[in-house]
Amino acid sequence: MGIGEDRAGSARGQAFAALLTLFALAGTAGAVEWPSRPLTLVVPFAAGGPSDVAGRILAQGLSEKLGQQVVVENPSGAGGTVGSLRVAKAAPDGYQFVLGNSGTHAWSQSLYKKPPYDTLADFTALGLVVEAPRVLITPKTLRANSLPEFIAYVKANQATAKFGSAGAGSASHVSCILLNAALGVDVTHVPYRGLGPAMQDLIAGRIDYVCDSVSTSLPQIESKAIKAIATTGPRRAAALASIATAREQGLDFEVMTWQGLFLAKGTPEPIVRRLNRAVSEVLDNPSVRDRFDALGEEIAPPERRSPEYLAKFVADEITRWRGPITASGVSAD
Repeated sequence: MGIGEDRAGSARGQAFAALLTLFALAGTAGAVEWPSRPLTLVVPFAAGGPSDVAGRILAQGLSEKLGQQVVVENPSGAGGTVGSLRVAKAAPDGYQFVLGNSGTHAWSQSLYKKPPYDTLADFTALGLVVEAPRVLITPKTLRANSLPEFIAYVKANQATAKFGSAGAGSASHVSCILLNAALGVDVTHVPYRGLGPAMQDLIAGRIDYVCDSVSTSLPQIESKAIKAIATTGPRRAAALASIATAREQGLDFEVMTWQGLFLAKGTPEPIVRRLNRAVSEVLDNPSVRDRFDALGEEIAPPERRSPEYLAKFVADEITRWRGPITASGVSAD
């Protein structure tokens, strides 16, 4: 090879290296410029429910942190899978993300014979947001004031007893299914189109119990329209400190629901990191923490908010609940 050829090859190499540098800088600039327009936070449940309230708290804080409006949309249906599927199919540009939960991203993988999406393959985990126990609630007229008394009542009346939920596959449904399995009872399920109508029938005594979120049931508990029998976390809920946990009352049973954020699979890493950082900063705000405390939900500690943690956590949750859900025979199909 001659000197001229060496020089030509060297020039081509330098040009190629310069081109690669240009592409890298362009990619970096694109990441820095994100977001350049409003974002959409999909809350896959009806407006006014606990997920919607949590989503709007996050959206307000993120709008301030990101300098772009974060709009909450509520494409509800099918236990939250309708809205979640929308984000799974969205462009992986970070402009749409979903506030998923135990039902939409863990239980759904066992509740459907053919789930509408594969949680692990179709989403990029962004970060865990909050965790919360369920609370077992009954009509104030039910002849039980403690968990042992409730268990005795349900076992004696399981042929006629009924429990309500926000719909097949919802957190209120699966939580009660798991409770029933722990008690060894088979009780009729009455699905509703949301927890609002289920609460109305519970207050009226037309159903016997609901496994609700603390935030939804707290006003009715405080007004004594219904009774709280037990919470299902490892410790008492801050908003219901006077209500003993199931374990405190002798039943080895624990169910914690959670909410986390997910993006479409393939979202660029710089966008994931920036949005995750903004979410964590919002959650560290004392006023935001107070608002979640009032809802009976615990903000995930910093070490549990990373994308890596949520990805592993969700994979473990899918595995953890597959056996109990399959054994119960419950299906969302």
